[in-house]
Amino acid sequence: MLGAYVELRQLATFEAVIRHRTVTDAAVALGLAPSSVSQQIRTLEAGLGVPLFTRGPRGMDPTPAGERLRGWARTLLDTAERAVHDVRGERLRLRLGALETLAGSHVPLVLARLAERRPDITVDVRSDRTRQGLLADVADGRLDAALLLDTGDALGGLGFPAPAEPLTFLDLDPVPLALVAAPTHCLAARPALAPADLDGERLLVNVPECSFWLAGQHLLGTGPRRVRAGGVPVMRAWAEHGLGVTLLPRFAVTDSLRTGTLVELALPVPDLSLRLVWRKDRESVPGLRDVLYAAARP
Repeated sequence: MLGAYVELRQLATFEAVIRHRTVTDAAVALGLAPSSVSQQIRTLEAGLGVPLFTRGPRGMDPTPAGERLRGWARTLLDTAERAVHDVRGERLRLRLGALETLAGSHVPLVLARLAERRPDITVDVRSDRTRQGLLADVADGRLDAALLLDTGDALGGLGFPAPAEPLTFLDLDPVPLALVAAPTHCLAARPALAPADLDGERLLVNVPECSFWLAGQHLLGTGPRRVRAGGVPVMRAWAEHGLGVTLLPRFAVTDSLRTGTLVELALPVPDLSLRLVWRKDRESVPGLRDVLYAAARP
């Protein structure tokens, strides 16, 4: 029996040490004394009959056995949590993360689909500025799934590193991009453009981790001169004032295109994908896969 070797509180403690790398930091996160955390890890190792950690210069690293337990720990903890909700007659709960860029534009559409197709679930949404923060939370089980922007047939096709954990994804919707500039820009009247026509032009960007910086790198290469402006509203405003061209999601520049403060340059750019990402080894959690696929379009 599992209970003869492992307790759920030991698995929660084990997961905290994995996440925080030290007993002290794990103890702070759990609200326990460091001695209690150490004791639970020793008891867990004794019950399983294998060492789970080695101590290195950067803290505690999982052994091969610890790596194998990592996925099982999150699955068992999730299953126990959902069992409690089921016994109490509580609604299924999905923890969904999303890039801040998508929080107002696309998350409501996904929530509406889920509400229509799975009215039995409650969705807790947490937005994050960074893609890597979302992916880390999905990989470590703090989120069930996350919404981000990507392209291609594999996670990270846009140019960002994917975690080593077995993540999988489903593309929900296309996210059209537009290369825009002020109507007075020298490229605005050109009937057709190639990426080489932007060599040396000021391309307004945010930070290298930004989806639209990566998209510009992917589509336009290194020819344009990157000028850091800020987030989407800042890039749009600078472009409206003639300070350069910028590559943004079409939903962010619709009003500017309609009023004529921006024009779309004649360089076709492919869509990005609104991508829902989750841990493949967590699909066995009751109902999770069905809920995730309910977020897709009809």
